Amino acid sequence: MLDLMPSLGSWRPAVSGQRLAVATIVGSGGSVPRPLGTSMMVSENGEILGSLSGGCVEGAVVEAAMEAMRDGGPRLESYGYSAEDAFAVGLTCGGELEVHIQPFGAGAPELSLFAGPQRPAALIRRLDAGGGVMVVDDPVRFRAMESPELAVLLGDHPSTLFAAAAQVEPLLQGGRAGLVRLAPPEGCIDGWVTTERLAAPPREEEEPQPITLFVESRLPAARMLVFGANDFGAALLPVGQLLGYNVTLCDARPAFASQNRFSGADQVVTDWPHRYLESEAAGGRLDSRTVVCVLTHDPKFDIPLLQAALRLNLAYVGAMGSRRSHRQRVDALLQAGTPPESLDRLHSPIGLDLGAVTPAEVAVSITSEIIAARGTGVNTTGFPSLKDSAGPIHPAPIHAAPQHLTQEDPWT
Repeated sequence: MLDLMPSLGSWRPAVSGQRLAVATIVGSGGSVPRPLGTSMMVSENGEILGSLSGGCVEGAVVEAAMEAMRDGGPRLESYGYSAEDAFAVGLTCGGELEVHIQPFGAGAPELSLFAGPQRPAALIRRLDAGGGVMVVDDPVRFRAMESPELAVLLGDHPSTLFAAAAQVEPLLQGGRAGLVRLAPPEGCIDGWVTTERLAAPPREEEEPQPITLFVESRLPAARMLVFGANDFGAALLPVGQLLGYNVTLCDARPAFASQNRFSGADQVVTDWPHRYLESEAAGGRLDSRTVVCVLTHDPKFDIPLLQAALRLNLAYVGAMGSRRSHRQRVDALLQAGTPPESLDRLHSPIGLDLGAVTPAEVAVSITSEIIAARGTGVNTTGFPSLKDSAGPIHPAPIHAAPQHLTQEDPWT
């Protein structure tokens, strides 16, 4: 739902005060086109904002949303693939979706809180029979055990609240969406099937159902720090922004950093790279989602900067250079006291081995590696990282004319 909030202030049905229903993907299986937390909003007049599947299930979701607005109650709908009925509503890719539909009255406070400037915020919705929704203003500092609103949402059971803290807080503090299932306070969810149970008469009372929460958290955009005001830095800036990063370009040389081609960056900083990185870390403006791309290609900048970066808990640290440059860089870092195990986190040479040559292609190679390293940190793309491969970084041009070889500069 939070993915739609930046557009809500300019969407006519919301501005005009119509009733709305929000359909959110809260569960998935197999191959699905969109991740958990993706939402679509439907107005009482049938207007749509957003998409859940690219067209496979939207029609059925709109119909269910209109019904939810008529009866005023939330609902959970499931959509899958039917091999028997080619015209049934479902996903042609073969996946399965669980979609929660929540109706909101005109001017609902939960919606107005998120309209306007994007700021940190989160929603916790209860999807089972208990129902309910709560807003979290500060996801990073939220503490479940200290929240009376969450206690009410869970039914005011201390044991359930304690169990929720372990699952809800990491989602909130990581800016992620996820489904949380908790054992009901009446007892454990009993899923064991035994010979005695099969032989026993059916139970008259229903098994207690789990408490199901869907958590969505929105943090400020993750930061990408690009060090090096050169052609490669200029190409990387817009690609980083396309991926949703807040992109900073930093270079110690004013004549380079002040060029107009870097004006599209969210911030342009003229400072020594390591000094700027350390000041940002000390000010609490970096986190575990931050990406650092070292394109300065100069040891007097690279070595102190990489020393500082590898001491921090960052999502990605990459440095440009040839394989010879990398070997010399590693030696210099070890001599400067960098622990050998920290070097395993260094992506150098930077990027996936895509055969990139031009600055734009190199930007794709770098951001591809950043994406591949998210989550588990394991590259499953089929393209090795340049740090893990061997041979030339750039492919030889086809039918290239013979050239006179010159000594390679040690830092190129």
